[in-house]
Amino acid sequence: MPEERTEQPHIVTCTAPVNIAVIKYWGKRNEDLILPINSSLSVTLHQDQLKTTTTVATSRSFQEDRIWLNGKEEDITHPRLQSCLREIRRLARKRRNDGDSGVDSASLSHKVHICSVNNFPTAAGLASSAAGFACLVYTLARVFGVEGELSGIARQGSGSACRSMYGGFVQWIMGNKEDGKDSLAQQVEPETHWPELRILVLVASAERKPVGSTSGMQTSVKTSCLLKHRAESVVPGRMVEMTEAIRKKDFAAFAELTMKDSNQFHATCLDTYPPIFYLNHVSQQIISLVHRYNKHYGETRVAYTFDAGPNAVIFTLQQHVPEFVHVVQHFFPPETNGADFIKGLPVNCASLSEELKQGIGLEPMPKGINYIISTKGTERAQELSESLTSWTRPVCCRGSHSAAAFI
Repeated sequence: MPEERTEQPHIVTCTAPVNIAVIKYWGKRNEDLILPINSSLSVTLHQDQLKTTTTVATSRSFQEDRIWLNGKEEDITHPRLQSCLREIRRLARKRRNDGDSGVDSASLSHKVHICSVNNFPTAAGLASSAAGFACLVYTLARVFGVEGELSGIARQGSGSACRSMYGGFVQWIMGNKEDGKDSLAQQVEPETHWPELRILVLVASAERKPVGSTSGMQTSVKTSCLLKHRAESVVPGRMVEMTEAIRKKDFAAFAELTMKDSNQFHATCLDTYPPIFYLNHVSQQIISLVHRYNKHYGETRVAYTFDAGPNAVIFTLQQHVPEFVHVVQHFFPPETNGADFIKGLPVNCASLSEELKQGIGLEPMPKGINYIISTKGTERAQELSESLTSWTRPVCCRGSHSAAAFI
């Protein structure tokens, strides 16, 4: 009797970046399609420091769709996951029906096993869902041979995920159509446009935020008068001004708009009833530090922004990174001063003058910041040349009944 051949699963692994909005998205006009009440604009962060890695395997032997997130199996029936899976499969069937020879007809009926891993804290206000859903959609598209515009599908998983489909500076156009076909992401400038721009993520907490973005937005839309004013009267003008500042590489204008928009976003959270508090005392101290540092030099050298969480994202230019990192170390003394505190791109040493310390004049807050991630802008989602099966099997299936559950 001939041996029964075991079919090898088709496996694709991709990565996708985190993006940080400088003009914030907060509030939806359609919950099911995830259509925003205002446009937004973001910077895509480098994948060496902040990324999601997703492996998708398909096989005729799989009995059902399954997903693992950071080693734990999750519910694949979540409506947003199903929206992304359904839409990718629909587009693949359409390509097959249109006679595209690049689509494997047999694989369209196969179930998928999905493994997704973040190299940064999940649900702590660091845009983990944006990177996660962007990576999911991009990887599924590669598996099923779907090409073209994908940001509209990623948006149906997590609104800001549409911006992680591109590198550099990206706008999410709110659109006006009821079906959301015009609510898409679009690159404003590539990552090569402003190579001197640097980003520092100051991680004050890796804990899950107390109020999730989805429920927070829903409450804000229902109760905040400031949110309505912001969407209709403030954001349209800021989108134009921010695009111009980026194209001119005008850091002072970029920085001021970034800080003002962050402040107004959190003001709408406070204007929500009951109010939502994403910033903590460390966040407030960072805000004071930035303004005092800029005032000391009589110019805007650094800017902050905060998403729905307490962790600060600092924008600055390359020449100011060493000094500002050491300013942060001085006013937020860490438990360790070595590599455990500063992660990512290397940071040169710098000395701080007594004049600068006295000019800032804040009381040090020991262990207020857990660590700093030093990074810069990056490219879009990408497929990896090698299969990561050898390490994804134990990572994805840890805690499950079988280490072979994934493949």
